[in-house]
Amino acid sequence: MRAAVVPSAGDARLELRDLPLPEPVRGQARVKVEACGVCHSDVLTVQNIWPGLSFPRAPGHEVAGTIDALGPDTDGWKVGERIGVGWHGGHDGTCDRCRRGDFITCRNLQIPGISYDGGYQQFMVTPVVGMARIPDALTAVEAAPLMCAGITTFNSLRNSDARAGDLVAILGIGGLGHLAVQYAAKMGFRTAAIARGSDKEQLARSLGAAHYIDSSRADVAAELQRLGGAKLVLSTVTAADAMEPVFGGLGVDGELLVVGASFAPLPVNTAAMIGARQSIQAWPSGTSADSEDAMNFSAQTGVRAMVETMPLERAQDAYDRMLSGAARFRMVLTI
Repeated sequence: MRAAVVPSAGDARLELRDLPLPEPVRGQARVKVEACGVCHSDVLTVQNIWPGLSFPRAPGHEVAGTIDALGPDTDGWKVGERIGVGWHGGHDGTCDRCRRGDFITCRNLQIPGISYDGGYQQFMVTPVVGMARIPDALTAVEAAPLMCAGITTFNSLRNSDARAGDLVAILGIGGLGHLAVQYAAKMGFRTAAIARGSDKEQLARSLGAAHYIDSSRADVAAELQRLGGAKLVLSTVTAADAMEPVFGGLGVDGELLVVGASFAPLPVNTAAMIGARQSIQAWPSGTSADSEDAMNFSAQTGVRAMVETMPLERAQDAYDRMLSGAARFRMVLTI
């Protein structure tokens, strides 16, 4: 089979290789990959940022395909079923988090493309506990980006304290944000989109935003307060300095919910937060069952990622385009 792998710890590039077909063992399935999203988190593998990585390693945790083979004594699944695999690619089932049923915070979480070879290849082996069934209404290319970008935004919104009718603002209209606006609108939130430049307004409104705030020209906090104060601001950006201006726009009991990763510190005026009972929270993606919920909701309501596709042979080009920010909005490898 063909695979795009990071050759070594100090070699931050993707190399096409011919590899032997992997064989599943008990509790595993071999998946014939049809599509794999290229996520910004793939830099953790390509740039050797995640601790304890081993190489060569095929990245990819936005996988859509079909079950090609099952390990022995693996019940509940059938060869030929359409499945996806996301950030939650398995858990140990024994740690304190798993014993409480919180598998996404497993102390030994298995992540495709990090813990084992991911979807940048024609076939991959994965624990069946990490697999989610893809509804018939979604193609593999449509399903793939929902396995990370989709579930992360969908799951964070539905687990927040915001309720239908509340003002919910989406900070950033990119790979995560363009999905978050759709989900927020479909969930019944009074949705505001925040981005730099007036050129994104038409897109944001077409995705379901009732309000648009150009952060390069307007006072974001003042505009949110003019709308009544945000119950929730979902931050999909990866820059801490872009998050800071929204704090003043939170209402009483308002929350900044972070799903876009930034390594920079976030300055916070805690005195202002105390008086209005405001909070900051971060959110990971979710389990395979959450992925099924995200896909079923998307199929039912028409939420779709805007994608650009490239074949596996152009994995490096797809990764570079994602990293440059030029992609509109998710890159998907077709296998």
